[in-house]
Amino acid sequence: MKDSKRVAIIGIVFVVLIVLLIGMVKIFKDSTKGKTADSMLKHINVTEQQPTKASISLDDNTLFDELPDISKYPQVVTGKGDIVIEIMTSPEKAGENYESWLIDVAEKFNKGGFTTEDGQTIGLSIRPVTSGLAADYIISNKHTPQLFTPSNYLWGEYINANGGDVTVLNDRLVGNTAGLLIDKSSAYKTYDEIIAAVKEGKINLGYTNPQTSSTGMNLLLTILKNGDADMFSDKAVESFTTFQQNIPFVAYNTMQMRDSAKKGTLDGMILEYQTYINESNVNSMYNFIPFGVRHDNPLYVVNDKYLSEDELEACKIINEFCMETENQTIATNYGFNGNNDYKSDLQFTGAEVNRALEIYKANKDNGQDIIAVFIADCSGSMNGDPILQLKQSLSNGMQYINENNYVGLVSYSDDVTIEVPIAKFDLDQKSYFQGGINRLSAGGSTASYDAVIVAMDMIEKAKKDHPNAKTMIFLLSDGQQNMGYSLDTITPALKDSKIPVYTISYTAEADTDAMKKLSEVNEAATINADSEDIVYKIKSLFNSQM
Repeated sequence: MKDSKRVAIIGIVFVVLIVLLIGMVKIFKDSTKGKTADSMLKHINVTEQQPTKASISLDDNTLFDELPDISKYPQVVTGKGDIVIEIMTSPEKAGENYESWLIDVAEKFNKGGFTTEDGQTIGLSIRPVTSGLAADYIISNKHTPQLFTPSNYLWGEYINANGGDVTVLNDRLVGNTAGLLIDKSSAYKTYDEIIAAVKEGKINLGYTNPQTSSTGMNLLLTILKNGDADMFSDKAVESFTTFQQNIPFVAYNTMQMRDSAKKGTLDGMILEYQTYINESNVNSMYNFIPFGVRHDNPLYVVNDKYLSEDELEACKIINEFCMETENQTIATNYGFNGNNDYKSDLQFTGAEVNRALEIYKANKDNGQDIIAVFIADCSGSMNGDPILQLKQSLSNGMQYINENNYVGLVSYSDDVTIEVPIAKFDLDQKSYFQGGINRLSAGGSTASYDAVIVAMDMIEKAKKDHPNAKTMIFLLSDGQQNMGYSLDTITPALKDSKIPVYTISYTAEADTDAMKKLSEVNEAATINADSEDIVYKIKSLFNSQM
């Protein structure tokens, strides 16, 4: 036999043996399904690095510094004309299916040949952006549309109180309400009964982050207002903190809250009526109790003193078109303009909104210890821009992690490395954490769920010293797991641990379905973002959870 053939045969045999070995390891690991995290840990190769310090930035940056280019939130309708007016809108008015009202209206308008009195043609563009994020763009002047329609007027007050400039053109574009959803079998039927039951730990309620969500902000302000005549008194703040300490789940956004509602895993939650009425698998399980200020989608002119007379005239023409009976009928068919009998006497100023958000930030963990492990995907598929953005977002996001938290860092590819053991996130630990970030580099396969098991074990050991601590894991990855334990294998142990796993994807090719399933095990957020907006999104997540 020729040497070349012998080498080829040996190579083939070697490849077959490797494939068989990998298959046997997978079969063995999957045979541990239903076992504890401790038993699975024995079959994971774990290395513990000697932590090294690195310098950290003490600059007090804001979320405005990390706002992505507005192109990351593209227009869904692009108008053409001598004058083009953009409406930046909350997504429930410019999405798909029953959330497409403004898209329909804009497309009709652009076919209508509208002009100003002096003959200037008018085009209408629509850009959907969540209300809180849109407010950040307007306040920072990083993007200022001519018109802005958030879900409720609280964001207009917030913008004007923080250096922005918006003026009400229409205080009700389409009607809507925020509501508490409560399981239809529940004995609690009113807003007061539900909030009292949460405070007493009798029911599990989820709500959305008030720093980004209109409904979440509305609930925060309503609880404070109902807590005492002075909504910022010690009594009112105590009312909110008692409520907060019994909340198992704060959703990153309304879409995540809606998905939780569909699964029926919580006793109650918050949602807008327009979403509730359109989702049969939600309204069949939950009753809707309106609360707080109405969500009547006001329409604001942005920076009106910088607009021309023709632009201001065009804004008024667009507003009048939106209010025409035919267009309001479309809105009603999509679930808007319901609950018109619900009235609210609550009124809040921008200063009150700001102070309420400060109270939320100071009390979101109620002084409770938080133990968190960050898991960094360092596999080959993260090479290049994804790993650089992962490192940048961790470094920049550190300032949003409170010092009373206990934090560790894990990395993985084929095997798992404990880069920084869990410790209180003081200045020393921050320095070690940055040192661990600096060491991260990409290469190898992707054993994502092995890393989750290691993080779970680290947290369980840390909990011995902090038994009442709130726990969480943050997995930063492209989600393309290809070796080690499977999600099905680790799910029973993860569910038993009750540790939520927040997943953040870094590439357009990310296996977002797998990451979403991992987060859904214990009700956590999944963030899908590309390299240009992930830094902002992860800072927002840390700001709300840590």
